[in-house]
Amino acid sequence: MDFLTPATWAEALAVKSDRPDAVPLAGGTDVLVELNFDHRRPTALLDLTRISDLTEWTEEDGHIRLGAGVSYTRIITELGTRLPGLAMASRTVGSPQIRNRGTVGGNLGAASPAGDTHPMLLACDATIEVASVRGTRMIPATEFYQGVKRNALAQDELIAAIHLPTATGPQQFAKVGTRNAMVIAVCSFALDLAPETGWAGAAVGSAAPTPRRATAAEDFLREALSDAWESRPPLPDPVVRRFGELAASAASPIDDVRGSADYRVHAIAVLARRTLSWAWDDYRKGGQPKCA
Repeated sequence: MDFLTPATWAEALAVKSDRPDAVPLAGGTDVLVELNFDHRRPTALLDLTRISDLTEWTEEDGHIRLGAGVSYTRIITELGTRLPGLAMASRTVGSPQIRNRGTVGGNLGAASPAGDTHPMLLACDATIEVASVRGTRMIPATEFYQGVKRNALAQDELIAAIHLPTATGPQQFAKVGTRNAMVIAVCSFALDLAPETGWAGAAVGSAAPTPRRATAAEDFLREALSDAWESRPPLPDPVVRRFGELAASAASPIDDVRGSADYRVHAIAVLARRTLSWAWDDYRKGGQPKCA
């Protein structure tokens, strides 16, 4: 196995062009596990940890450009007030050691249906910036996930950054696991509310072949909240329950060792109701959650 160590982004793209078989290595929290268990044996690894461009984030005009190599820990400590939902999801990833090494870019590259950050990226309508020697292209998060552990990257492309709006309202993320920490999600749910635009984004994770937007639930919630943004009344229980039902309808889960399909559908409905209640309560109090 070859170990390739480019020092710059341009060099990394050139190497990936010459060696499309090379598997990118950022935090290594997914790739090394697969190597250790002999689930894959690539001919080359492309080490991206020396490329400083990937470890930077910038903010401009209400949007964050998050470098693919920014760790979960830095998202929590540096972006907790700007991207509270993503910070919440990052807090649920593995152990402190894993959060220090793991990255959203790596999560995207693995494209696991159970990836903790995927639902929040979908709920926020994020865009993935990918690049090759042929140029750069922007892929909506809704088009990035192609199947179980398959993404929309071409063989010569690498993930450069994730673009997502700075939170202007409450965000929530919740997941169910077989224990309280350091666990792969049985299912997860993300919610993003933006009062200024009337946006309501919702997405499910670990409950379908890919992470996916709960579009019917989103449409229902935007309509239900259309006259409530200014007055901020309590949400009627039928609205909360219907939102949960529609969120669960977005799932198409399987039975596996972590949980049954029926349980996942039930749990998604519960998570949707809870996150909506928490987010709306935050909004009524005039704030939004902070994870700094």
